[in-house]
Amino acid sequence: MQRIKNRWIAGADQFPIGLDIFFEEAGQPKPVVIYVHGFNGFKDWGNFDLVATHFATAGFVLVKFNFSHNGTTPEQPEEFGNLEAFGQNNYTKELEDLRKVIDWVCEPENPFHAAMDTSKVYLIGHSMGGGISLLQSAEDNRVKKLITWAGIGECKTPWGNWSAARMEEWKQTGVQYYTNGRTKQEMPMYYQLYQDYQQNQQRLDIKNAIQHLDIPILICHGTQDGAVLVETAFQLKEWQPTSELFTVETDHVFGRKHPWTSDDLPLPMQAVVDKSIQFLK
Repeated sequence: MQRIKNRWIAGADQFPIGLDIFFEEAGQPKPVVIYVHGFNGFKDWGNFDLVATHFATAGFVLVKFNFSHNGTTPEQPEEFGNLEAFGQNNYTKELEDLRKVIDWVCEPENPFHAAMDTSKVYLIGHSMGGGISLLQSAEDNRVKKLITWAGIGECKTPWGNWSAARMEEWKQTGVQYYTNGRTKQEMPMYYQLYQDYQQNQQRLDIKNAIQHLDIPILICHGTQDGAVLVETAFQLKEWQPTSELFTVETDHVFGRKHPWTSDDLPLPMQAVVDKSIQFLK
């Protein structure tokens, strides 16, 4: 199996996007599954190489990547070493990044192009990445199938439940902070994140996007998700009745954590991976 780690392409504002590519070399070109990580995440969170290996073994090319402004760096792709970039991230930058990853996949000059069946590009997005994947699918007819894992239902991460007073403080000071529970870092979020949403509300309307999608959609969600409640999955299903809903008794990350040192996936994550592979096939 080919496991190519940390290739780099240019993303939003020419910031680097780190790419990993997993695939079996034998046989015909394979469908491409692009994994889109969530807020405060990165492509290797929770030993995602294990998940990538499952997809590669099942006959797909799995591409995962770090958003250009997720706070990681080429030198430290699993650490938030650039908090300024994190603070400057927003939804439209992530859409630009995902488009550029799809562009790279479909480029004949891509050194792994021969292994890829670019007529079959599929997206899997976790949490906020699920929302980004859904919005991109609505804009990009190269995407033929879509899976959300604990996907959001509106582009209001993380301020959706903030008080009016905190929103006003954000506007006045220009910055609010999110505490990373694992690293204890205070992650800055500049007010431009909210302004980007305000200026692009129609483009960032997940309800409208999923209602107009006519590709196969699988919605996977944990019934004990405390970050994005399972009711969101039922809402997505209601908005697009042709989609398929798969629930598991688990949390927002399907039983994983970071670092994940086991050679096996937790049972809820394995169930979601198995269901996703079955759906894509």
